[in-house]
Amino acid sequence: MAKVLLENVCKIYPGDVTAVHDASLEIEDREFVVLVGPSGCGKSTTLRMIAGLEEISRGAIFIDGKKVNDVPPKDRDIAMVFQNYALYPHMTVYNNMAFGLKLRRYPKAEIHRRVMEAADILGIADYLERKPKALSGGQRQRVAVGRAIVRKPKAFLFDEPLSNLDAKMRVQMRAEISKLHHSLQSTMIYVTHDQIEAMTMGDRIVVMKDGWIQQVATPLDLYNRPVNQFVAGFIGSPPMNFFPGRILRRPNQIVFDEGTFQVAVPGPAGDRLAAQDGQEVVMGLRPEHIDEREARPDIDPARVIKASVEMVEMMGAEIHLTAGTGRNSLTARVDASCRRQVGDPVDMVLHMDKAHFFGGPEGRSLL
Repeated sequence: MAKVLLENVCKIYPGDVTAVHDASLEIEDREFVVLVGPSGCGKSTTLRMIAGLEEISRGAIFIDGKKVNDVPPKDRDIAMVFQNYALYPHMTVYNNMAFGLKLRRYPKAEIHRRVMEAADILGIADYLERKPKALSGGQRQRVAVGRAIVRKPKAFLFDEPLSNLDAKMRVQMRAEISKLHHSLQSTMIYVTHDQIEAMTMGDRIVVMKDGWIQQVATPLDLYNRPVNQFVAGFIGSPPMNFFPGRILRRPNQIVFDEGTFQVAVPGPAGDRLAAQDGQEVVMGLRPEHIDEREARPDIDPARVIKASVEMVEMMGAEIHLTAGTGRNSLTARVDASCRRQVGDPVDMVLHMDKAHFFGGPEGRSLL
């Protein structure tokens, strides 16, 4: 296995189009790292530079301590699993998995041993004589992963491998790739645009936007301590609610003024925001930190706002309730027993101790 290191890596295409800006990233041996972001953010380009399929414009990449900028892909000792599987349609599953080893002139007995071992791990031993057209999407994906496993590379690279599968199969394959990582104890770098995949699979997540790395952190740290508004809005489903407004300093209290409502900002967060008095900021609250509740004496009125129900989405175990304040809309995750209907007035309770605040041209976290 291997450590992968990127030092100020850039990719500049003809016409001075920069796809990746000064990417620096340290991926530890046996770590599962996920690169995530919207389409065009540079995540696949970064992966292809690690693989050697894209030339590096500037910077350096090291695999297992060796600089690989000028090393051909076949000599980097990595294996890549592609979105479209890239299987040979005229070959059986067995021969697809064995092909790379045959090119490297491995003994037949060793090839057979490795193919059967990978087939057992992935549960495809019964399909070895079939051709790809006779397999389902999930089975083809297992074959593509198996072809990578038999090589026993220093690192596995996955480029959106589940995007062609249906929702149920994606969940299943997600779990299987995570189990595979634990059983092989290998270094894995995984690219996806799906933040749920990233959150459930990665030891650490690299969030990218417009070719820039925004934040590198564990899933929990990304969720609870996003460094900017982009990361906060990208990670989480349903996404974080955002309310533009301003901070007002009152006697013994810091208040967020949205325009149609005002709420007190308690504790240390209020203390840190005191310097923003009069400044425009954006408050963020995740849907699970907003309650729909009948007014009760034990609820602090300073964190209750009036709204009108705009949409009710039944999700089974919970309801996603969207309500309008008159200026903004918010989404709350509420109990499935909620019987609110579109148009109903509703009191929404904001858990202000969980609020995030962002400001400045880049929307940096103020807390």
